[in-house]
Amino acid sequence: MTRTYWAAGTAVLLALLFAVAATVASASGGDGDGSRTSSRAPGLYSPDAGFARDMAVHHQQAVEMSFIVRDRTKDEPVRSLAYDIANTQANQRGMLLGWLDLWGLPKVVADEPPMSWMGSADQHAGHDMAGHDMGGSDMAGHDMGGATAKPGALMPGMATKEELSQLGAAEGRDAEVLYLQLMTDHHKGGVAMARGCAAQCETPAERALAQGMVEAQQSELTLMADMLKQRGAAPRG
Repeated sequence: MTRTYWAAGTAVLLALLFAVAATVASASGGDGDGSRTSSRAPGLYSPDAGFARDMAVHHQQAVEMSFIVRDRTKDEPVRSLAYDIANTQANQRGMLLGWLDLWGLPKVVADEPPMSWMGSADQHAGHDMAGHDMGGSDMAGHDMGGATAKPGALMPGMATKEELSQLGAAEGRDAEVLYLQLMTDHHKGGVAMARGCAAQCETPAERALAQGMVEAQQSELTLMADMLKQRGAAPRG
């Protein structure tokens, strides 16, 4: 377990260091040629901006679930995992929202369906040139890397309101198992999103952060599978 935490923490730390360095460089003028950062800022519907907006929302729920389970169990391994997830994802969320501020882009776009940035490059180019033609309010036609949102959930892996209520009402082992199952689903959706950004985003620091998310969350998926097994349970689906 210690080795797993170390590997996950190292991947996230490296991604955060890359991201902070790049953010400072961008804020101070980027490549040193005197050009303005705004001239290189991602477009409103670009993968860079879409990932930042969607992953900020995705991360917020992981933080919420982690705080819930902290008060529903006294099991130290689960509480420690929940603390690590909440701390890491809250920090990453702040970074993603900070980039949107740096780029002069909104944190919410009313006519942008969740995950629409995972479409083709041609779709993104069309959005940025045509403005608000999003082709409807659903996610049809977008390559979501095999990840789909279940009924009642905003994005792949996210829990429904009913599931959050169940977690808040559970105690002890029941709370531990449900949290680990919900967070396993959450991480699987998050990994699919992060892989999309690692492949499509153009901002080097954001790609590095996304790749760090993939590596860290895959490591935590292995850990959570072991923790579920120890409790006589298994991931859902």
